[in-house]
Amino acid sequence: MEELFTGLTEYKNIKRIVLWHGIRMFTRNLKNERYLPFYDLISLVQVKENLKAIDLGCGTGELTAKLAKELPGSKVLGVDSSAEMLQKAKAYADDNLHFQQKDIEQALSDEERYDLVFSNAALQWLNEHEIVFPKVIGLLEKGGQVAIQIPSNHDHFTHRLIRDLASESPYKEALNSWVRPLTVLKIEDYGKNLFRKMVLVIFVYSRKIYPHILSNADALYEWTSGTALIPYMEKLPEHLQEQFKEEYIKRLRKEFPESPVFYPFKRILMSGILS
Repeated sequence: MEELFTGLTEYKNIKRIVLWHGIRMFTRNLKNERYLPFYDLISLVQVKENLKAIDLGCGTGELTAKLAKELPGSKVLGVDSSAEMLQKAKAYADDNLHFQQKDIEQALSDEERYDLVFSNAALQWLNEHEIVFPKVIGLLEKGGQVAIQIPSNHDHFTHRLIRDLASESPYKEALNSWVRPLTVLKIEDYGKNLFRKMVLVIFVYSRKIYPHILSNADALYEWTSGTALIPYMEKLPEHLQEQFKEEYIKRLRKEFPESPVFYPFKRILMSGILS
């Protein structure tokens, strides 16, 4: 399938705005830009009343609450492994929206079944998707829907650089040659998974590209520091974390000397209904 590149016109318009209003406005909008895939994903959900739904990897619960508002009279459960995130999620809980501290792997092993299994930018943290996805589909009631969005930007320079750095001394030794495995499958493999589990009305976007305009190379670091860099920072000893960060930023600045920086971010969106 051809890649879907959206927003080229928007990029040109936004670039003009940057030059007129200044770069800082875009760093303030990073949060909003990260939400765009959520709204695309929620547009795939067949809205019905009185559904039983689960959000795998709900985080702070802010987007789960938005999902719940789109499902009138439905019971929605958000699960996440982070107690810190769920502490923030309490503010959104009500009679129809509940949160529970639980690993996604645990949720996949439960006997509960749902009318909607929803997950926005969370399943990429799990390994062995060829095993994980049949379990995700296994959570569905007959006629239930799965709606999933997964970042798929592992081939971009910002991500390749992390893996390259981790393979160099002294980080390689500190990490015992560990490099985070590439967990995201080919787009056709997700389609096969849905088909083999008797999921019909299959809808899969082939790595939809979300164009982001960032102020400079340092803003690229800010973006990846909250995602792709996390596992490496967690595993590196404290005295090497700052060194890794500084070298990473140095090479980003060399690769992206311009301002603003165009950052195309690829994501996979998929949906299907269990027959």
